[in-house]
Amino acid sequence: MNEIWSGLQDAYAQLAENIFRKFGSKPETLGGIGISAMMHGYLPFARDGELLTPLRTWQNTTTGTAAAQLTDLFSFSIPQRWSVAHLYQAILNGEKHLERIDFLTTLAGYVHWQLTGQRVLGIGDASGMFPIDCKTGDYDVGMLHKFDALVAEKRYPWHLRGLLPEVLMAGVNAGTLSARGAGLLDPTGTLQPGIPLCPPEGDAGTGMVATNAVSARTCNVSAGTSIFTMVVLEHALENVYPEIDVVTTPDGQPVAMVHCNNCTSDFNAWAKILRETAALFGAEPDTSELFTKLYEKSLEGDPDCGGILVYNYLAGEPVTGLETGRPMVLRRADSRFTLSDFIRSQLYSALATLKIGIDILANEHIGIDRLMGHGGFFKTPLVGQKYLAAAVEAPVSIMKTAGEGGPYGIALLASYMLHGQIGQSLADYLKSDVFRGTVCFTVSPEDSDVTGFRAFLANYKEGLAVEKAASAI
Repeated sequence: MNEIWSGLQDAYAQLAENIFRKFGSKPETLGGIGISAMMHGYLPFARDGELLTPLRTWQNTTTGTAAAQLTDLFSFSIPQRWSVAHLYQAILNGEKHLERIDFLTTLAGYVHWQLTGQRVLGIGDASGMFPIDCKTGDYDVGMLHKFDALVAEKRYPWHLRGLLPEVLMAGVNAGTLSARGAGLLDPTGTLQPGIPLCPPEGDAGTGMVATNAVSARTCNVSAGTSIFTMVVLEHALENVYPEIDVVTTPDGQPVAMVHCNNCTSDFNAWAKILRETAALFGAEPDTSELFTKLYEKSLEGDPDCGGILVYNYLAGEPVTGLETGRPMVLRRADSRFTLSDFIRSQLYSALATLKIGIDILANEHIGIDRLMGHGGFFKTPLVGQKYLAAAVEAPVSIMKTAGEGGPYGIALLASYMLHGQIGQSLADYLKSDVFRGTVCFTVSPEDSDVTGFRAFLANYKEGLAVEKAASAI
């Protein structure tokens, strides 16, 4: 918890210092504030505000039993990372803290609560705590009753609805910065209370906003520490898939989501090793230059990565049925083991599990008019975009802000709260007030890359047996 506040204070101090250097004074107030953080997870609090367990995140793949049972109970996909799955797994485990829970929220919801005193959550993040009824814009009442009946014999002093944050739509005022909250952000006392805050959101919702992908038939792929795709639906899915969960946009539209726990973290670790190697020869490239050079080097690799397979599983991966992760590199004796092929395989591996989930959506004949990419994976021009286009076998567009994610999206949601007109939808606001005239750079898949990625993915699927065996060690 100390890291949360020291991190936010450091970030705000840098912001204030940047403003001071540019304008000669530090801000005493702001137009609006929004809080974005990693989605879902488990943060249970006692009545006195005590955190009852360490934060359990989307990488804690320990809720398989609970997720499967709740999926059967609701006839609705409940992924392992969802808050209700963590809660029910704690119940199955007989954890002692359950008697004392007074409030259950996400990381964004927690920070917002501390800054404003309001126990609320944007509907996009709330839809990863418990299923949402898009007709009412609130938690599904029937499923709440089923959950309470399921655990009734435990005689806990709470009902689930009483533990969950209030659900808010994008555009509404979600409270104001309190005097205590102002001190938490800015211990110098310069920042004053009273600033309005928009509903807090998870990084899935803010990613959709940052890429102008909140309308039906739009899709975005967010790639960074984790990777996921969000497809805004015209109609409900015909079947229930454990690999796909249904969440919402920040204004409550249904979204099919394929979420993978692992993306660039393993590549980051390898980049650190390569940087240490360069240091042996007196070279000290900065982080941005290092990643750019490595990404660009991968373009020299074979389209199928020369027979090299990388598994980037630092954490378990529910999409491929792995409870724990083992980062691993496999190659045939006759593989073309070069730096360019190795880096290309690293980047392909960041997309491989996502592609497996996307293929399920394709079988549902989900219509997509526009696919946008954003996140750190796309900071180096062309490279990540080129590989994603090959993986999904469709054009991929990015904007100049493609390297930005949650902070940009939540800033736009705060702006929508402040400047959106009465009756103006979030989609219309983004289209007319934010992204009007924005130039997108679109890359279409090349035949050689498509063929190469297909070959890589076929080998990747075959090698999953090795990865599963290694995860038992």
